[in-house]
Amino acid sequence: MVQSILIYSMGEVIGDGLIKLPFIAGLRAAFPQARITWCAAKGQTVYAGPLKAVTAGYIDEVLTDGRTGDAALDVLPWVRPFGGRTFDLVIDTQENARRSLVARRAAKGRFVSAAAEARRPGWPVAVVDRLARLLALATDGAGAPRPLALFHPDAVDAARALLPTARHGGPVYVGLAPGAGGQDKRWPLERYLDLARRIEASGRKAVFFFGPDEAADAQAAREAVPEALFPEADRTDGFPEVRGPLLAIALAGRLTAAIANDAGPGHMLAAGGAPLLSLQKDRRKAVKFRPAASRLELLVAEDYGQDMAALPLDVVDAALQRLIAGVS
Repeated sequence: MVQSILIYSMGEVIGDGLIKLPFIAGLRAAFPQARITWCAAKGQTVYAGPLKAVTAGYIDEVLTDGRTGDAALDVLPWVRPFGGRTFDLVIDTQENARRSLVARRAAKGRFVSAAAEARRPGWPVAVVDRLARLLALATDGAGAPRPLALFHPDAVDAARALLPTARHGGPVYVGLAPGAGGQDKRWPLERYLDLARRIEASGRKAVFFFGPDEAADAQAAREAVPEALFPEADRTDGFPEVRGPLLAIALAGRLTAAIANDAGPGHMLAAGGAPLLSLQKDRRKAVKFRPAASRLELLVAEDYGQDMAALPLDVVDAALQRLIAGVS
């Protein structure tokens, strides 16, 4: 019986951390009673910071200090990595062979290694598929990534208060996340506003997601589509401690579908279980870093022209309608 698990990684910034959340949820579902330890060998992970509340109930402990395999001499036989601790199952998610040797020493039971799998034919390109492969190997094919079910006591209640559903029918909520870290990764805001108007005209409810640095875009959206909802900004729920990624992921569970650029909000919506239309700039990154949505539509601007503005509104709308209708 697996009672202790070590997940070995180099660390996670926000994008990495978000894309791994469905893997973490699948791991917990496969081993509901196990103590799960996450090792960030380079010393930093958002699971000990911005995503700590999100992973509560999934990750029991985060290791960032001590001998963790990052230093070259950690591989020496007399070094005691992880303080000499061992685990029933070790899943090594990184692909460096030397570090993998360090991680293997912590395994008193099964050891699953991306470093080993990457040398075999058929190793997937997509990060989400690589994680799914490791999870399947660790569970004899029984485990698979899944949407996050938040353990935070108020997260679900906050989302219900902000996006309520009537007992006999109610609004169909469609999420829109127009932001991205780089302007070149953004589908034009005007197109998002046109799409939101179409959503509202169809009798559905447009729900906008904007980051703290996107106040000007949020104000433009309010003026252009005044009937749309801005639940992260217009708090009426009474749960102020539920905020940031925790709130966005909770709200995702209330959406019938969502659309986002290649950025953090899209991964949050995917992690929360929203069927997602992801707008990507180029094909290579779209394949490798596609969101781990349970149902995904992917459109790549490179297939239509040189930049994100090349994605036609009607093509995007048609893909979104497929998601809303439940047609993949």
